[in-house]
Amino acid sequence: MIYKLLPENHEMLFQEMQKFDFENPPCDPEQLALDLIETMRANQGIGLSANQVGLPYRVFVMEGSPAFVCFNPKVVAVSSGLAKMQEGCLSYPDFWIDIKRPHTVKVRFTTPSGTTTTKTFDEWHCRCFLHELDHLNGTPFYKNATNMQIEAARKLRTKITRNKKRMLK
Repeated sequence: MIYKLLPENHEMLFQEMQKFDFENPPCDPEQLALDLIETMRANQGIGLSANQVGLPYRVFVMEGSPAFVCFNPKVVAVSSGLAKMQEGCLSYPDFWIDIKRPHTVKVRFTTPSGTTTTKTFDEWHCRCFLHELDHLNGTPFYKNATNMQIEAARKLRTKITRNKKRMLK
């Protein structure tokens, strides 16, 4: 099942999601995982959190071979070094900002089968994990950007939107 993405101003994107209860699951975690992966890929994303599609669960997916499904994720440790890289988001189409994030992150999460695992991610997996975790915490990805960066991204998005409309004519 492919879910519809919420608009960028939807209140659920600014709320912290509650822990997914594996003892009394609100839905089948395996099916939820498959649906989130399908939705992420249908929207050409590399990550997607449940609240981006209106589901109040502490779970996200991110691309990989196979895709990672992270229920109740948490950060265990981060590297001291930071890297700046351009980030975008399915919830904020055509909105790109350079964001500083750690190079490496050690994390713990539960898989759809209910097994808790610890992994270390680097490079874009690290960035994606932290971006999606921000979503689950109700924090937009641009939270640490300057007002000048945000304004520049808005102007660029307006230009991109105008160009897309011209191409459709």
